Amino acid sequence: MENNVILSVRDLDVKFSLRGRSLHTIRGVSLDVQRGESLAIVGESGSGKSVLTKTFMGLLDGNGSITGGSILYNGQDLAQYTTEKQWLTIRGREIAMVMQDPMTSLNPLKTIGYQVGEAVTLHQGLTGEAAKKAVLELLADVGISEPERRYSQYPHEFSGGMRQRVVIAIAMACRPKILICDEPTTALDVTIQAQILELIRQMQKKYDLTTIYITHDLGVVANVADRIAVMYAGDIVEIGTCEEIFYDPRHPYTWALLSSLPQLGVKGEELYSIQGTPPNFFYEIQGDAFAPRNPKALKIDFVERPPYFEVSPTHKARTWLLDPRAPKVEPPEQIKLLREGGVNRHG
Repeated sequence: MENNVILSVRDLDVKFSLRGRSLHTIRGVSLDVQRGESLAIVGESGSGKSVLTKTFMGLLDGNGSITGGSILYNGQDLAQYTTEKQWLTIRGREIAMVMQDPMTSLNPLKTIGYQVGEAVTLHQGLTGEAAKKAVLELLADVGISEPERRYSQYPHEFSGGMRQRVVIAIAMACRPKILICDEPTTALDVTIQAQILELIRQMQKKYDLTTIYITHDLGVVANVADRIAVMYAGDIVEIGTCEEIFYDPRHPYTWALLSSLPQLGVKGEELYSIQGTPPNFFYEIQGDAFAPRNPKALKIDFVERPPYFEVSPTHKARTWLLDPRAPKVEPPEQIKLLREGGVNRHG
């Protein structure tokens, strides 16, 4: 498997300085991304998902920095990059990103053709008619009908779903190896969401892409992800194949996320919601970060950070519940329902 790894993160630490204080937002994350796979990084807002993937492209805010660890890509350690010139060899042409709000990603004053054309010229070196031809092909590729007419239109003349398709076209113009999709369907309604996810899947096949989805909604990635990494408080607390995370989750936070899925709700009963709030990054986290919100937390959870325990060769979780000495704690009812096939994952 090792030689199939396209991006390898080891013990990554990221800190932000804010009003003279330090926020420790990524806490020793290690992650291997396999070539050609579709990986979803899931967690509540503020769990560190976007910060983690921004480190792959040198997009951290000015007050943020990598304070430890490595990000290996093509034999280079991206964690050591310090200049914009270095990052321009990676950003776009090796690793590209589709942001969550296409309205802020597109320039309202420039035509669609111009904006896609910029990326084509910059990354493929094409100009004039050749560039225009490539742009029209890309627009058709991402499912925009009548590309000739659309070429000279402006973003405000496009619907939200169409704008997101344009943003994907711009990312694909760079011919990246890895495409990061940051909540790519948040601003869209459900039917358009499905179309955009299907489009990303088609692009992945056609261009042999590795895709990384960032989302807070497990339901969205259920039928696009090969593997799921669950993030909480700047750490990956569980990682496994899509089937393992849905049908055999082991971390109490994963249980809580799955239990919050609307499709697991029971008619007439209140929807499950996770109690409490994520920890404050200004303070050093003791033990298992999720312990204060976990009604089934063990005493040791408040004292010592759990190591990873292996559930299978592809599945591991950072929870003391997997320690052979731990008492048997049953997952919530909703999780048992999922195991019994009470929910259609592809529904």
